[in-house]
Formats: sequence, structure tokens, C-alpha cells
Amino acid sequence: MDDLTRVGAYREAGRVRCDLRPGALSPRVLSTGRRTARVALVATRALLLGGDHVRIEVHVGEGVELELVEVSGTVAYAGRGRSASWDVEVRVDAGALLVWDALPFVVADGADVERTTRVSLADGGTQGDRGVALLRETLVLGRTGEVGGRLRSRTRVDLSGPVAPRILGGVGGTGESAPPGGSRRAWQEDPTRPERVRELFVEDLDLADDRTLPGILGESRVVDSALCLGARPPATASEPPSTSAPSRPGPPALTGPLRLDLDGPGVIARHLGASTHDAGIDAVVAAWTTAARAARVTDPPGAAPPPARGAPSTADLPETRTTLLTTGA
Repeated sequence: MDDLTRVGAYREAGRVRCDLRPGALSPRVLSTGRRTARVALVATRALLLGGDHVRIEVHVGEGVELELVEVSGTVAYAGRGRSASWDVEVRVDAGALLVWDALPFVVADGADVERTTRVSLADGGTQGDRGVALLRETLVLGRTGEVGGRLRSRTRVDLSGPVAPRILGGVGGTGESAPPGGSRRAWQEDPTRPERVRELFVEDLDLADDRTLPGILGESRVVDSALCLGARPPATASEPPSTSAPSRPGPPALTGPLRLDLDGPGVIARHLGASTHDAGIDAVVAAWTTAARAARVTDPPGAAPPPARGAPSTADLPETRTTLLTTGA
């Protein structure tokens, strides 16, 4: 079964509007603000079964902060000879932030899973103009007492810019954003200014039967990672020094998640172990989220509130109050 779930968050008329399409996951708005949105992802059925092909598309419009909240983890069950796939496509526009602290992805005995994550970040040349994605990926091989099935996990992250979209319908230069193919505005890319795309991070983890060999995973069954893409936050107390410049030869003595600074604007924290409880990634994600939010460009003091629409503005509502401004199937 091929199921597409789509989540989009865009600034429009001084507030955030969400475009949601349910599929294998049902996106539900938890709250919105002038520049923020929180959306829950709820499974609509048992996931993943053999033959399932789940696709998730996420688009964060310019200047918007979107937080995705998973209600439960995912278990890939024995496929009885059939494989399953989990495909995520993310686009983060200039000045936008995506926070997705995903719950564990468990590969049970007999499962055969292809997992792909593609992220495109708008790069305006400076941190304030660059899209930032903070992702959590916890891969667990087997349930309690199991060895776990086969998993191949691919990740590709690109920086693209400058992006030169042309929004038809009289909106432009206002700091607003709109969905491609949206119902109220058409979106086109300027063909005279092609995007410059460069790779930020590429990884291919083929965790087949030989993963238990020394030098691969050995006795570890959990690969817990936090990825901060588009920015490089300072090291936290739970991270050992970065491996980009080792101080002495030989393997480092790890006291927490391993920090890997990318060549471009980004960093990865990773833990290999027997369980998720001792990974230390939770503290890293919390610290990086705080740093990413603090670095965002906010409205200048004295900025005008959004225009009235015959109802209280979301600027007057607490961030935790649910405001339904959604469209889509």
C-alpha cells in the first residue's frame, strides 16, 4: 500500500496556516502562533507491514517554525517475504526551522525495510537566512529478545540557494510564504535563476545480517542520532569533544554521544548501544532546540499585529491554545 502524508506550514496574512493531507499518518494541529505551529503525527493503522510504502512530505515556509510531534513509535513487522519502505521528503525555506524529535523506529525479526530521508535547506548565505532542520532518528534492531530484521537507511541533505520563487497573486517581499500549488496562490520558480545545490550530508547505513560483526555494530542494537542541519550549535555538557580534530591517536574514550561536525553548517550526535535509555541524546536534542530557536530572526520591536479577520488574532492567544487554520484533504 502506497500512502502519502503531507504537512505544510506557511505564513499568510500575519499568521501560520497549515496544509495537511492524511495518509498512513494523520497530521493534526496542536497549536499555532504568528510564526509557529505544532502538528502531531498519528498512525491511522498498524505500521509497518510487508508491502507498505509510506511517504511523508514536509514543507516549512519562509520564517516559520514547525514542530512535529509523534504520538507513538513505529514497528516494522515481519513482512512474510515482502519488503516495506519509509520515505521522508523535507523542504525548509529561508529563515525557517523544523524540529522533529521522532520516536524509536523498531525493526522486528523478519522485517525488511528501506528507509530514506531527503532534506533540502534553503541557503541564503547567512545563518539567519538559512533553513534549519533538527531531526531525531532512533533505529532499534529488534524488540526485546529479538535480533531484528534487515534495515537500509539512507540520508541525503542538500543546501540550495539562492532560491528565487515568484509568487503570483500580488504577494511578494512581505516575509510571507505559500505552498507550491496552493489553492489560493500559484507558485513558480524563476527559470532564469536556477538553484545552486550542494551536498551537506550523505549517509547510507546497510544494516543487514553482517551488522553484528566487529567494527560494524557488534553487540549494539540501537543507533540513536540527532541531526542539526543548517546550523552548528555549541557542544553540550553531555557531548564529548568533536571528532573533527582528535587530540590523540586511537579511538576516543566516549562518555556520551559522539559529536560529528560536518564540513558545512551542521552537526550530528550519535550513540550506539544496547538500549535507548542510556543514549544521552535527549539532552542533546533539548539543548540544540533551544539554541536553534534562540538564533532565529524574530519580529522587530513594535511590529504591527496581523490584520483582524473578525476574530481574535492568534497573536493574542497563548502558544498552547489550539488554533485550527488548516486546509487540505
